[in-house]
Amino acid sequence: MIRLNNMRTRPGSKHRVKRLGCGESSGHGKTSGKGHKGQKARSGGSIRLGFEGGQMPLIRRLPKRGFNNAAFHKNYAIVNLSDLASFKEGTVINEQLLREKKMLRGNGDGLKILGDGELKHAVTIEADKISASAREKIEKAGGTVTLRQKPVQGPRVAEQPEAADEKTESTEKPKAKKKPAAKKKAPAKAARKKPSKR
Repeated sequence: MIRLNNMRTRPGSKHRVKRLGCGESSGHGKTSGKGHKGQKARSGGSIRLGFEGGQMPLIRRLPKRGFNNAAFHKNYAIVNLSDLASFKEGTVINEQLLREKKMLRGNGDGLKILGDGELKHAVTIEADKISASAREKIEKAGGTVTLRQKPVQGPRVAEQPEAADEKTESTEKPKAKKKPAAKKKAPAKAARKKPSKR
């Protein structure tokens, strides 16, 4: 029977500390298992991962091809409907409110609502993204969803219709009437010179 006075740890879970630098009789040799000299034998001497002694490393020798979208990946702060059930009816829930309630932490690219859980009353939600199931449950409870639209940079910005109409009017110039082409006079025939008699 196991009692407190005869409890033992599992065999192999604990082992004695490897004592280095205690001479040849310690069982770890004169150099404590580090060999003779060299960078790895020095105290504090370590080599970073991928270092090949100054030779051009493999990661730089291999060609790089293709496109990686990882640099453009966006990380959204995720909140489920079960987390929003504690808010009162008619509350406007946005990222700022959730951060004040300490339901969101860290930096992200916006707020995304997922549909795990149920809502029992109507709330207004302002988010950057929302799943189809979450939108359906919010609208079923009588709430509304507003997606924040970020300004699009570059040439994709939609022009205002009035400004566009003005542009087209200014660019379209009235066509000038073509003047009738003047009749070209036939060139006068050059008089042939008679060869002079010598």
